[in-house]
Amino acid sequence: MWRSRARALLLLRSSIHRSLPPPPPSPLGTINRVPPPRLLSRFLSSSPEPLPDASAAGAPSASSDPADASEDANEDNLTSLWEEDAGDADDVFASATSVPADDVVDEVAVARVRAVVESTPEDQIPSALADMVVDFTEPFLSAVLLSSESFSGKKLLLLFKSAAQNNPAAKSLANLEIVVNKIADSDEIDKMNAYLLWDLVKEMGTVPGSVNTQMLNKLIAMFWKLGKSKAALEVFDLFSDLGCSPDGESYYLVIEAAGKKSMVDAAWRVCEKMIGSGCFPDGEKVGDIVTFFCKRKKVKEAHSVYLAAKEKTLRTPISALNFLIGALARNDETINTALELLEEYQGESLKDAGMSYSAVIHGLCKTNNVKDAKKLLMRMVNLGPAPGNAVFNFVITALSKNGEMEDAKGLMRVMENQGIRPDIYTYSVVMSGYTKGGMVDEAHALLRDAKKIHPKLSTVTYHTVIRGYCKMEEFEKALECLNEMKEDRMQPNMDEYNKLIQSLCLKALDWRNAEKLLKEMEDSGLRLKGITRSLIAAVKELEMEESSKPSQEI
Repeated sequence: MWRSRARALLLLRSSIHRSLPPPPPSPLGTINRVPPPRLLSRFLSSSPEPLPDASAAGAPSASSDPADASEDANEDNLTSLWEEDAGDADDVFASATSVPADDVVDEVAVARVRAVVESTPEDQIPSALADMVVDFTEPFLSAVLLSSESFSGKKLLLLFKSAAQNNPAAKSLANLEIVVNKIADSDEIDKMNAYLLWDLVKEMGTVPGSVNTQMLNKLIAMFWKLGKSKAALEVFDLFSDLGCSPDGESYYLVIEAAGKKSMVDAAWRVCEKMIGSGCFPDGEKVGDIVTFFCKRKKVKEAHSVYLAAKEKTLRTPISALNFLIGALARNDETINTALELLEEYQGESLKDAGMSYSAVIHGLCKTNNVKDAKKLLMRMVNLGPAPGNAVFNFVITALSKNGEMEDAKGLMRVMENQGIRPDIYTYSVVMSGYTKGGMVDEAHALLRDAKKIHPKLSTVTYHTVIRGYCKMEEFEKALECLNEMKEDRMQPNMDEYNKLIQSLCLKALDWRNAEKLLKEMEDSGLRLKGITRSLIAAVKELEMEESSKPSQEI
């Protein structure tokens, strides 16, 4: 190659010289000149035919044949060009010789080594390779490793170590990466091979530049897959000793590996380092980390990760934000933080915020912060996301418990205006609020309204009104509600009968109606408790004793 380049340069310069006007006659033109040695012409010529030797032809004179004179002139031009551009030629040769020759891998030898490794038992591979006459250069070992589709992890490690003993140059970062990738990415990873690979990486890591971050990430992922969380943490802890710096993927992998064995404290230690370094994985993986800490009841830590990622303008998935807000809303100490995070939903994301709003409203109601709960509910009504029955019921229940019946009844009207039909639970909690406040007639009226919407109510709705009338000692209305229940084809259970019989006996001393109810129970297949049955007999006997006293006095 370099001969062609030099000759091309010389011929180019020669053509430039020939294009110049002829020089003036030299006063020394009559002196015989000795042409340059023919060796130069032979060196520069690309003709396959040998050139005549100058010494055999003799020294030509100035009056020689014109053809010979022209050839001599050309030789002079080449000679002067060679002398003038000796520096340029040297540069050409220097640049040509400074480029290393391409390493050529003998594919036959590669196939021969591969066949030996495939057919040899693992414990005999070092000796089998030592007996082969092969120079394991770096590219040669790379070719063998890349073509080894069926090698076990153990054979890959033995091949790498044997090649390194044959030629230390084969022990390179590129070849180690091939071994790590093949073992770590295999479908079935042997635990012993994983630890042997880790030992090899630690050994290589004593030489600067022999290990990189991507390789260590592969090892962490491999130990995560094997469920060896402590080994994954060990790899992470040795990053700096091996001359590497963890990236976002490193932090994510080791946190997930620690979480697989519920090593929450260790995972948080790594997470703190991640936050301190400002090096995060992508938004999806940050969302996984937030969800992990929420599930492990480390909701404050999860919130810290979310805020730190937000400062780095990383967008976590809406699903992770929903999970975080739900976890914060379940804790009385963090319910206000959950309320603040609702501001994260803007624009299109509001349509996915229903669960989060519901969780916050439920949490506010549990802490008896009904005012903020109602305010947030009305914000949903006006701006979205549209609330459902459950969200309304949270607030209506809290209002009913607090005796704020007008507000509770008002929210029922808002439900209807939104096209949402109050369900049986809604009516039941409002009726319960009325009865607790002594407004049993209002509860009974609401029961009748409910029957217009829901053809079949639950026994709880009737039971609420019956107990309310009994509490107010309005037993006739209680019996009326019981009969209404039977007319609506709702079978009273033992609780209704038991409560009414006890109230009639203890408060009204009305054993006659109590006996009628007892007979109804027996006809329907219910059996009254013995203590209540004895109560009827006792009240009846007491009345008979009282009625006999006047006759005895007379």
